[in-house]
Amino acid sequence: MARVPAAVLHVLAEVMNPIRTVPRVLVRRRRRDRRVSATPELAARPRPWIRAAGLVAVVLLGAWLGLLVVGDVRAPVGPMDTTMTLRPSLAGGTKINVSPLGALRLDSHVAPVRLDVNVDQLDPARAQALVDHPERLSGLQDEVARDVEHGTLDLAVRSCVAVVTGATALGLAVYRRPRRALASGGLALTLLVASGGTAYATWNPDSVLEPKFSGLLSSAPSLVGNARSIVTEFDVYQKELARLVTNVTKLYDVTSTLPAYQPDPTTIRVLHVSDIHLNPASWKIIASLVQQYEVNVIVDSGDTMDHGTAAENGFLDPVEDLGAPYVWVRGNHDSRGTQEYLKHLKNVHVLDDGHARTVAGLRFAGMGDPQYTPDRSQEDGAEASQELAGARLASALRDESAAGTPVDVAVAHEPSAAREVDGDVPLVLAGHLHHEDMKVMKYGTRLRTEGSTGGSGLRAVEGKYPDPIQASILYFDRDSRRLQAWDEIKLGGLGLTTAEVSRHLPKENQPGAARSPSPTGPSPTGPSPSAPGSRAPGTP
Repeated sequence: MARVPAAVLHVLAEVMNPIRTVPRVLVRRRRRDRRVSATPELAARPRPWIRAAGLVAVVLLGAWLGLLVVGDVRAPVGPMDTTMTLRPSLAGGTKINVSPLGALRLDSHVAPVRLDVNVDQLDPARAQALVDHPERLSGLQDEVARDVEHGTLDLAVRSCVAVVTGATALGLAVYRRPRRALASGGLALTLLVASGGTAYATWNPDSVLEPKFSGLLSSAPSLVGNARSIVTEFDVYQKELARLVTNVTKLYDVTSTLPAYQPDPTTIRVLHVSDIHLNPASWKIIASLVQQYEVNVIVDSGDTMDHGTAAENGFLDPVEDLGAPYVWVRGNHDSRGTQEYLKHLKNVHVLDDGHARTVAGLRFAGMGDPQYTPDRSQEDGAEASQELAGARLASALRDESAAGTPVDVAVAHEPSAAREVDGDVPLVLAGHLHHEDMKVMKYGTRLRTEGSTGGSGLRAVEGKYPDPIQASILYFDRDSRRLQAWDEIKLGGLGLTTAEVSRHLPKENQPGAARSPSPTGPSPTGPSPSAPGSRAPGTP
């Protein structure tokens, strides 16, 4: 084998060495590029909005845990020992728990926090001091107001500490970084301050005029007074929470039973029911309400039956023994046979075709439902037929006004028919929808839609939860025959035992409100263009 000169080998080595090192360089460079390119990918994986959502979740959970652990204040309020607590809530408001009587709910503010006030007990020494020194009663409201102010201030400070501590501690446990923990505490404090500012900005001092009662308190409407006192004596409600606490004190101190409701003798009380749908429990509830509220007249806006057959007629017999006159209009589940059967029962006043009757000092007129659909079908032209029935009722109302016998309350089953009488009567009652509503329409007529007093009958079990049993007490001034206030009554549906009563006032009866003109229908010669509440000619 021929020998290769050393010089040649040297030249070949100089040429081949760079070639042999190229793969290594490429591999090292590829690995380095992978590491560099992987860095932004890894940084982008935890997206900013995910981190922010996680931080917010930690803050909210930590703040809630902090409030649960140390977020309440025990404070004396007059002769009562109370516990005040802030709770997370979507609706806000104030809840006053008066064990064992029940609770009062006030729409006092709109914020993601609710104020809970638990009345724990009556302090015997402070209560006895009031008995021994009656002159102190005159200053009790001011004392209660000061106690509530001090208690809420203490609660605000303690809640801030609880919220910040809870959020910071949970942030440290989750992130294990002091900076993240401090950020959690700062965000919690910011949210709490924002919630407090929202509550302050939306504070409604008149919410005590429309409380919602539950438990045994639902049977004590005298706590807020009768309709006459609500309209004419607002000065007694100026201390809001202080007045409520004072009344609760009287309940504990004087008797363990609830005070009897004493209706104003100048007030006409109307019980509005609707959509009973063959529920036999409704008669017992109606009879109880008639007795408790000393009702002067009952108005049923239809769908008392379910199919309107002759076999169901016996269900109507208890109407004669309810203890008050019964004014009724036909619903779409009530047949003409149902209507004829009711006409022959004593104490029953059937309204149809716009005919008017005076019952218990009020003049009523009504129109039966033009549809008969017990199978809940929807016939063609149903809406047009309802509007036509409403127009006929409106014409009858105008005729009554022209004859000098204006109608005080109109009644129809479906709201679509009831809306046609806007401007021709102060108040119109309806049902059909199985949920309550109250609104003032364009030309000044107030439309009251009642919920189902039968809890939707057999349909109560169709949904996830049973429908509630609803009714309302309407208070009318005997002289002006105008609505002064109303109580919405809601009882738990099938298998439930809850009860709630809420008091409401028309805007014109609230403190400082200017009296709004009553709706006036067209005169025999046509409406005046400047008459408030009246329709323009030709308006449907």
